[in-house]
Amino acid sequence: MPTRDEPWPDGTPCWVGCQVDDVAAACAFYGGLFGWEIHDGPEEAEGYVMALKDGRPAAGIGPTPEGQDAPAAWTTYFASGDLDAAAADVADGGGTVFVAPFDVLDLGRMAVAADPSGAAFALWQARGHRGAGVVGEHGTLCWSELHTRDYAAAQEFYATVFGWTYREIGDGENLVYAVAANGEGDVVGGVCDDAVIGVPAQVPAHWLTWFAVDDADAAADAA
Repeated sequence: MPTRDEPWPDGTPCWVGCQVDDVAAACAFYGGLFGWEIHDGPEEAEGYVMALKDGRPAAGIGPTPEGQDAPAAWTTYFASGDLDAAAADVADGGGTVFVAPFDVLDLGRMAVAADPSGAAFALWQARGHRGAGVVGEHGTLCWSELHTRDYAAAQEFYATVFGWTYREIGDGENLVYAVAANGEGDVVGGVCDDAVIGVPAQVPAHWLTWFAVDDADAAADAA
């Protein structure tokens, strides 16, 4: 079981969280699907709950902020040892900082941003909460993937912000896809050119969260 107790390296997907209109329903769905244990947060967490897998943090679920008309979606958090500097790099690289860096209780420091193509993500500087404590097993994060129609610009942006390097694995015609690595050379996710694979133009750029399952067919039936 791949586990971790230390902060994740800079530029690595370190956490995923979902905002939904009905937290209880989402907890029941994902808890049943992935075997998560749901732990309520303190009162000051404002309804945000922590999902554990085998006693280790796996993901978070929280309520959609009041007055915000937004679809339910998973957000990928990227680790940063200096979140304020990373947020500045986002702006300098042509991205948008939607929510400026702020402290989350004594757990860490975060910001919410988007790359130049509009794909939203979060930045996380760990304190009490290191991020995912288990990955790559049933019911836990196993892959993070950017879908964009601005493929080259997206690669340049994340190289600027996180120091990513890329290895192209597509055929260049039917699939334009790169595997990204952080500054330590560890693979952190993928970048996919949606224009090439025929995704409708109205689908916005986004980060896609993948969860590992032991049996994909059984998990699809359960979902």
